[in-house]
Amino acid sequence: MEEKEKFREQIRSIYRLLSTLLVLFVITVLGVVYLLNDPDLSFFRGNEVPQEYVAVTTEDDFDKIENGIHVRTGLKEAEGLMTVVNNCTNCHSAQLVIQNRMNEERWIATIRWMQETQNLWDLGKNEEIIVNYLVTNYPPKKKGRREILTDIQWYELED
Repeated sequence: MEEKEKFREQIRSIYRLLSTLLVLFVITVLGVVYLLNDPDLSFFRGNEVPQEYVAVTTEDDFDKIENGIHVRTGLKEAEGLMTVVNNCTNCHSAQLVIQNRMNEERWIATIRWMQETQNLWDLGKNEEIIVNYLVTNYPPKKKGRREILTDIQWYELED
């Protein structure tokens, strides 16, 4: 008789364990379903009103120049700036223009390459304005990556 009671007790403990596992499984499934439907967990946040960020830009801000620099693009203010902005920054960042300093022939070659391989449109009379702006404001730097070493005292390595 005692063995029957022991067996029943073991069955009850297994039943309790399975019941607990089933409850945990159901809670986990419900949590996953809730997260799929409401990933922000807005139910637990209360009645707070979500903030809306509105970018306030006016025409003055859009083409604003500060300290000789076009704020939106970082390009230098000079004759032909808006032609460059309107033609060059449609496809790539102005930073790409700023970091590539070239002479007139190289700028023209780069424009031809973009027309042949990158679907750049025919610039027409704007090409001269753009190239003049770029050559004037972003010419090649005369200085290399570092100064040439001078006044060096060389020594010979001994074996």
